[in-house]
Amino acid sequence: MSLAVDVSADGVRLPISRARLADVARAALRAEKVPNALLSVTVMGDRAIAALNRRHLGHRGPTDVISFGLARATRTAPVVGDVYIGLDTARRNAAEARVTLREELVRLVVHGVLHVLGHDHPDGEDRVASPMWRRQERLVRRLTTAARR
Repeated sequence: MSLAVDVSADGVRLPISRARLADVARAALRAEKVPNALLSVTVMGDRAIAALNRRHLGHRGPTDVISFGLARATRTAPVVGDVYIGLDTARRNAAEARVTLREELVRLVVHGVLHVLGHDHPDGEDRVASPMWRRQERLVRRLTTAARR
C-alpha cells in the first residue's frame, strides 16, 4: 500500500502543519479503502484560487476547495489527484460555522479527497443532506476527535 501525499502552501501561512494535512488526506484515502494514491494538496490565497476557479471551472471569484482527479487506467491503478484549498475562504467559512480554522481545513481536505475519488453532492442547501456530505462529516468527526486525544 502506498499513499503518497504532498502538501504545499502557495504564498500563505498555514495554521496547521503540512504533515497533519497529509495525514488527514491519507486517513480519508484509507477510510475509502484506497490502497495506492498520488495526491497533492495546495493551500493558497483567494486571488490564486479565484484564478483556478475561473480558468478550470468557469466560475468567478474565490472558493474553498477545488479538486481534480485523473481517470484511472485500470481499477487497480493508483488514484491520482490534486486538491486546492482557498485559505482565506476557509477562514471566512470557519468563522461563519463557528468552528476552528484547523477543523475547517481538515473538512476541506476530506471534501477534496472525496471529490477526487468521484463522490459528488448537489449544489445549494441540499448538499449537507447528501451521502457525500454525511460521509465527509463522519470522517471529520473521527479525525478531529483523534487529534484532541
